[in-house]
Amino acid sequence: MKALSDIDFAVQPGELFGLLGPNGAGETTTVKILLGLTHATAGSAALLGRPVSDPESRRPVGYLPEGHRFPGYLTARQTLSIFDAASVGVIHVADLRSRPLAARLFSDTDRIAVDGDAQHFLDEARLNPKEDVDLVVAAGSPKGTGGSDGWGLVLFEGRFDPARLSAALAERGATKKSTPAGDYYLIPDRHADGSGHGSGPAGIAFASARLVIAGSESAVVTALAQRSAGGTGFSSGAGLGRHLNRIDSGASAWALVDVSRIPAKDSAMRRAKVHVSGDDAATAIVSSMKSVQLLALQATAKGDALKLAATGLVSDAETAGLMEDALRGVLAAWRLAAQEKSPDTVSVLRKFTVSRHKDTVSISGTLPGATVRALAEKKHVD
Repeated sequence: MKALSDIDFAVQPGELFGLLGPNGAGETTTVKILLGLTHATAGSAALLGRPVSDPESRRPVGYLPEGHRFPGYLTARQTLSIFDAASVGVIHVADLRSRPLAARLFSDTDRIAVDGDAQHFLDEARLNPKEDVDLVVAAGSPKGTGGSDGWGLVLFEGRFDPARLSAALAERGATKKSTPAGDYYLIPDRHADGSGHGSGPAGIAFASARLVIAGSESAVVTALAQRSAGGTGFSSGAGLGRHLNRIDSGASAWALVDVSRIPAKDSAMRRAKVHVSGDDAATAIVSSMKSVQLLALQATAKGDALKLAATGLVSDAETAGLMEDALRGVLAAWRLAAQEKSPDTVSVLRKFTVSRHKDTVSISGTLPGATVRALAEKKHVD
């Protein structure tokens, strides 16, 4: 069935243009093609001089749909796509439930993407990641140096009972709020001190039996509105989405951090730890990437083993060469230190490699199952 056929028109700057027709004639489909919400099977379209496949074409455009509703086909990542985030993290909880380092991967990705908000909202909503949650998507942007407000958003995909969870929040003092795009619950800031300082009230929306949206109130309201509008194109290249090609499609947990947009770069680097066999070594590796503009971190479960990778994008090839040398130096020093404290680790570290391609530098390697289990046991003892 064809929704559109042989449509051809142009709207010039300064014109007021109305697209009219009977129900089913294809007006909405045309608008959605222009906004990247639907893809045409043939032909071409441009918006403000850019092809509609370019996410930048939609940046100056506002869109109010005819009806507000929750499309059941939208995933957490598609709901998130409208945010111009400085950091995004994804945790495939369903793939990690039985993994020894599952809790560590969750906490690390959570800390990198939203400074621990995912765990906070899990606790607030009384969600059980071992039973209820299959996927966590987190994004955030710090408070701007110019005074712009920061925001954080966490989305949970899984199996939920909205009525039961809503009642539990209400019993604990949450206030129900309504918007044209859906309801959410406002949770008082329990961390505010006597002067009123704190992170501010949080919002939690039970969008469906498969999706929970949590975060700062403004972020939740925006996410509800954008979800009802059909979402946009994070996966097709909006914002940090244009760097998704740096992430393995099979990664169990990953994070993208636009370091250039985070005011306290050193603090962000300290949070972004790639845990391999000790926090000091991991911090040294990430610290050697302090010149990066973008940081991509990922972990992939392969049977009992865990494949780790970190990639830094820098401004030019010369800086990339310097960073490559620094990483190789860190690895060499790491192996020397391991010979005394943990000789078995040396052979593992020898398999970690540093590579450079134009303006990117990467370090990657695989932890065998025995090492993963040893790290998990050490973490449990600590």
